[in-house]
Amino acid sequence: MSFYAVIMAGGVGKRFWPQSRKKHPKQLLNITDEQSMLRLTVERLKHLTDIGRILIVTNSEQEEGIREEIPELPEENIIIEPAGKNTAPAIGLAAVYVHNRDKNAVMGVFPADHLVGDTEKFVNYLHEGIAVAQETYGLITFGVVPTRPATGYGYIQFSDANHQVKSAFPVKTFAEKPNPETARAFLKSGDFLWNSGMFVWTTPAILDAIEKYIPELYDSLKNIREAMGNKAFESVLTIEWATLRSESVDYGIMEKADNVWVVKVDYPWNDVGSWDAVYEISRKDDNGNVVQGDVLMRDSSNNLVLTGNRAVSLVGIDGLIVIDTPDALMIVRRGDSEDVKHVVDELDRQNREELL
Repeated sequence: MSFYAVIMAGGVGKRFWPQSRKKHPKQLLNITDEQSMLRLTVERLKHLTDIGRILIVTNSEQEEGIREEIPELPEENIIIEPAGKNTAPAIGLAAVYVHNRDKNAVMGVFPADHLVGDTEKFVNYLHEGIAVAQETYGLITFGVVPTRPATGYGYIQFSDANHQVKSAFPVKTFAEKPNPETARAFLKSGDFLWNSGMFVWTTPAILDAIEKYIPELYDSLKNIREAMGNKAFESVLTIEWATLRSESVDYGIMEKADNVWVVKVDYPWNDVGSWDAVYEISRKDDNGNVVQGDVLMRDSSNNLVLTGNRAVSLVGIDGLIVIDTPDALMIVRRGDSEDVKHVVDELDRQNREELL
């Protein structure tokens, strides 16, 4: 059995503006460590497979930055999407690449920018998921045992243990990000897990699922695969990609399929989806501040302040996020950092490319 790890690295990280930009997005930033989140993901996956079987799906704008960040990755292991079409087409394209190399491969899908606190447990759970994928021909996802009623994550509800295979449980439902009351009910029920966005399956299993639930995507992937290795490939890829609708793998496949399993995982995990998440997971000083760079504080507490070359001073300030870069300053109340993406959308509407 060959295991291929596919990293999804095409996001622009709007919530991490102004540090995150199109050519240097969130996954290339050293947000939580001295290494980028993409580098941390690659190093974690090297415990499961060799670098020759690690593939990264991204876009042309981020290609150069990714090659510089992961120089040991074979050139052909970076898959370029002509345009962002959400996760289902991206995963389908990666599955075609992997299937073309090894028709019996098991393929794992991993976000480029999640924080995993225990690599040994991560590897052990992945081995369990791989075994279930081979035994069941199913679609395997990984659900994190929740530690709080989080409203920023999707949830997975699983069935009782009487029907489990190895350490995997049948999936009953997928739930979108809940309101606080619903999140508390999920936590109390004991049968809901955080949706980690990680998957494992054999390439025949995922391609069969695409054919069944998104047949138009399957037809395009078939044409793309037939063009691989010849001069027409780039043009076929571009033409077929233009016809595809944007579709998430959760909505397009996982919520509809009848052979979906979830492995419960209990290692420390965070999708680091906003500056608020960075504050929560970072080490704080005695006043609850998280500081990086030349920062002066007086009578200020519970702030996240990241600066570059300029000195930044806060006086009598509580509960703010301040991100200073050479060409932009962003200030938002803690708890509202999800709304930073709207700033990026507005800059896009104004064609402020220099800030994107």
